Amino acid sequence: MKVRKILNIEEIMDIIPHRHPFLFVDRVEIHDAGVKGVGIKNVTMNEYYFQGHYPGMPVMPGVIIIETMAQVGAVILLSHDDFKGRVPYFAGINKFRFKRKVVPGDSLRIEVEIVKIRGSIGIGQGKAYVEDELAAEGEFMFAIQ
Repeated sequence: MKVRKILNIEEIMDIIPHRHPFLFVDRVEIHDAGVKGVGIKNVTMNEYYFQGHYPGMPVMPGVIIIETMAQVGAVILLSHDDFKGRVPYFAGINKFRFKRKVVPGDSLRIEVEIVKIRGSIGIGQGKAYVEDELAAEGEFMFAIQ
């Protein structure tokens, strides 16, 4: 698979409206603008959610993994000329499964494909890996304004 473009954090922030402390993507490789790509989240002990999830045994919350996947999807979608400048909103999740814990020191690799867009509603499928081990997978829905 040929990488079309690798986006750093500044370029990601030019595309999606998310900001600290709710920006969870460090890098995105766009393989096919509007359709497919891979995001990277380097998980560190400095993440705010580790203060309470769980003290002494930090685990990345599943909802943050889902949100990270959605942010990768948003970058992929909005990198296409037809969607530049628009805002995607979470509309739902389906068939999500968590297979392994994600902990500080892990690098989360998130593969996302936008599989359907009809009007202003779309569906993305994603898989999150730590090294080559599947950590989570599922489907998310979004609305575009």
